[in-house]
Amino acid sequence: MVAEQAPRYADPVYQTAHDETFSQPVVKGIPVALPPGVTAEDFDKALSQISVVLGEDAIFKGERLKEYIDPYEIPEGGHERNIPGAAVCPASVEQLQEALKVVNEFKIPVWTISRGKNLGYGGPAPVVNGSIIMDLHRMNKILEVDEKLAVAVVEPGVTFGDLYTYCAKNKLKVWPSTASLGWGSVVGNTVDRGMGFVPAGIHHENMAGLEVVLANGDVVRTGQFAMSSSPSAHLTHLSFGPTIDGLFLQSNLGIVTKLGIHMTPQPQAFMACTFDMPDIDDVETITDVFGALRRNGTLPTVVYVFSLVEWSALAKPRHEYWDGEGPIPDWRLKEMQKELDTGFWTVKWGLYGAPKVLEAQYEEVQRVVAKEAPTGRLRKVVFSGGEDGELLEATSVPQPYGGMFVGVPSMFSIPMVNYYNSKEGGVGAHGAYSPIIPLDGKKMKDWVHAARKVYEEHGMDLCCDFFMSNRHAVMVCMLCFDKTNPKQRQAIEDIFNGLFIEGKKRGFAKYRSHINHMDQCAELFDFNNHAYRRFVETIKDSLDPNGVLSPGKMGIWPRRFREARSNGTNGSSHLINA
Repeated sequence: MVAEQAPRYADPVYQTAHDETFSQPVVKGIPVALPPGVTAEDFDKALSQISVVLGEDAIFKGERLKEYIDPYEIPEGGHERNIPGAAVCPASVEQLQEALKVVNEFKIPVWTISRGKNLGYGGPAPVVNGSIIMDLHRMNKILEVDEKLAVAVVEPGVTFGDLYTYCAKNKLKVWPSTASLGWGSVVGNTVDRGMGFVPAGIHHENMAGLEVVLANGDVVRTGQFAMSSSPSAHLTHLSFGPTIDGLFLQSNLGIVTKLGIHMTPQPQAFMACTFDMPDIDDVETITDVFGALRRNGTLPTVVYVFSLVEWSALAKPRHEYWDGEGPIPDWRLKEMQKELDTGFWTVKWGLYGAPKVLEAQYEEVQRVVAKEAPTGRLRKVVFSGGEDGELLEATSVPQPYGGMFVGVPSMFSIPMVNYYNSKEGGVGAHGAYSPIIPLDGKKMKDWVHAARKVYEEHGMDLCCDFFMSNRHAVMVCMLCFDKTNPKQRQAIEDIFNGLFIEGKKRGFAKYRSHINHMDQCAELFDFNNHAYRRFVETIKDSLDPNGVLSPGKMGIWPRRFREARSNGTNGSSHLINA
């Protein structure tokens, strides 16, 4: 089966970034991998049967699997490499169902991806070696956009860039949300609980009406979408009886093939707001002040907070700020604040709507921070569609004010991964430790100091951001590194483990996990002898008796692979050196 990979993206910017990301692997060569208990003969038979339905151009093996290997893998981490046995690319629900028939017959596990851009968390690679990657990027239809109610219905292959382009080209009065990088899948990001920055930016809270293909090929729809024909299919989470949408978030219970996503109506005006404070301990004040403003409704959208080092990493590599040994010293960090005209912490948020409403919200923020955070600096820039209530064009808002804050996708943050590249070059990569932390200033400050200590013990700089909801924050501790540098690769693994230990001490768990750490994170949910996991795995065994759908995802294992968890491996698969 010889197939050349067709371009994955219509936008050449995204395609170029994709090609560059997967073109320089750490470990050369892709060994042949088979799933546990599957012979080479049966594996080839299965692929042959799938190719009859999907076509040979939809089947990938051997060196053509380079786009299905984690481009940020860390050989020093003590983990077996995560290697798929093949990849298949269905273009429709019907093709997906036929492929599932075959893998059930041969009991071959599959690992589902939409666009494979879960970078920093394993990318497109599977937990169980030898799995077939079920790549849904060819299922890329925008099925519906309701301008009046600001709802879109999309398939898994639709990117944030695709949805934005469709709405802009058709002059629809909506602003879709986007993650920080526009090449990702709307469906994939949503079901992994990803986030954006506009009012409808908490994606999983703004989804309604899923279509899901189960392991046996049966198709189920959720909420009002479960009716054969309902005008409310994608308008609400409300169901009749149990709401099952959540079973398919970060899940291996089914494959989401359609999803309704709510968008933000195009506003009359947008106010880009920033607030910065100079000292590391100011994170306590920021957390308490802005947490209260979130809870009382003054700030109705996500508040985004980032550290000095993270902001500096977007501009240029570390050696241009500090070329000495060890972490950047405090005196140099103070200099960097002046050079970049920023604080140790910067808070960013947007306000959306009628100009008078935005001014009232801003005045309340101004009053509160003057009283409770007087050493901070509050700034705003207002963009308006016109004096007569005309709507604002998102593209009229320039960077750094607009972009993801007005729903315009880009690759704005990609330079951050190159932060630790040396003067001689290198290849940037990143991981992340991302715990959920209460919006309590003392707890946040305690965490920041603990995390900084872990980073600095390994010669690296605290680099983090957090997304403030009403009562909790998702803290993303970025782990940037040069993937050509073995010392840095080892440091990143050690920092992750150090952060995990510190988080566990405080009762914090990650909201999302790298494939190598899914079991480790799942172990934290231990109430009543892991009753939560036992409950979900009972459902797993009922819906997927052959255990073919993404075994091990988020620490959920089907019965026949459950031993893989207990012995701490990523599947007792066998690699055949090619």
